[in-house]
Amino acid sequence: MYQKKVKAIEVKPRKSISNLLIDMSKTGFQGRSLARVVEVLDKMITDKKITVMLGYAGSLSTTGQWRIINWLIERGYVDVLVSTGANISEDIVEAMGKAYYQGSHVVDNMKVFRDGYNRYYDVYGNEKDYMKMTTLITDFMVTLDENHKYSSREFLMLLGKWLLKKKIPSIVATAAKHNVPVFCPAIVDSPYGDAALVADARGFKLMIDAVKDYVEFMSLARHVNETAVIYIGGGVPKDFLQLFAVTSDLLYLDREIPGRKGGVQRPGDDDETYYPHSYAVQITSDSPQWGGLSGCTFEEAITWGKESQKGDFVQCYCDATIALPIVSHALAERIKGKRKGKQLNRVL
Repeated sequence: MYQKKVKAIEVKPRKSISNLLIDMSKTGFQGRSLARVVEVLDKMITDKKITVMLGYAGSLSTTGQWRIINWLIERGYVDVLVSTGANISEDIVEAMGKAYYQGSHVVDNMKVFRDGYNRYYDVYGNEKDYMKMTTLITDFMVTLDENHKYSSREFLMLLGKWLLKKKIPSIVATAAKHNVPVFCPAIVDSPYGDAALVADARGFKLMIDAVKDYVEFMSLARHVNETAVIYIGGGVPKDFLQLFAVTSDLLYLDREIPGRKGGVQRPGDDDETYYPHSYAVQITSDSPQWGGLSGCTFEEAITWGKESQKGDFVQCYCDATIALPIVSHALAERIKGKRKGKQLNRVL
């Protein structure tokens, strides 16, 4: 305390993003937190014991972020992806060769509606392109076995392989290519739900089993050692991944994961075993004082057993469309070569 001095940033031409973040680490507020995000990500990615799990929330793919997620998967930096349905469907629009358009949030909204566009704050999407994406997903759905209950992971893996054959390089296609499991716990709250309705109108009834999804996800705990989590936003993806640390033991009668080390129990209580995440990073614009999980601090999560008291974690309160491009480019400068991913689709 009172030892490290703040160091003012000097402007220099041709300074790399990585070096800029090193300078920012000597400042304060969220600039310093953003610099620490890169430091912790560097540690988790290069730690060979770690399984890295990414939560991708909101509707960020419409803002041009989806290729960054692809890059993280291609580099082996992500072993498990948990996403909102929007993020892993709306990227397909651009992957198909269509587009989103820059606009303004100050606009005649009825004119936008009449012109056939939907507004995502200051980004516009053509409703016809949206429906072409939805129809494409429906065309895939009706190729499936109507009598089989799919987990979201099974469904998205098969969709990814189907899109690969069509040369549509979306997030789920990239994940399928690299054997990265993708889970979408609230999948119907997205174009996937719309596509299921269109499929139903065609006489095909898709079954996605949420409980099967949860069991599959928690069964991965037998195949990992230590875990690290990255949250872009919060929401359902964050909750799903946080629960991996505290409820995967419930699959087993003795409440311990067979063969897995590092479990902890509360004093005097052997009803549950916790496997806290060793690293945790979150980029969010949600505040903690409202009590919601999206803004919940990792310090609070320690009380649940979700994060390790000795863990390395940081939260940066920042718009992901600012932070994610900066962080990914800094990682590209700092980490040489690819990481060998766990390819966990193979164990499922």
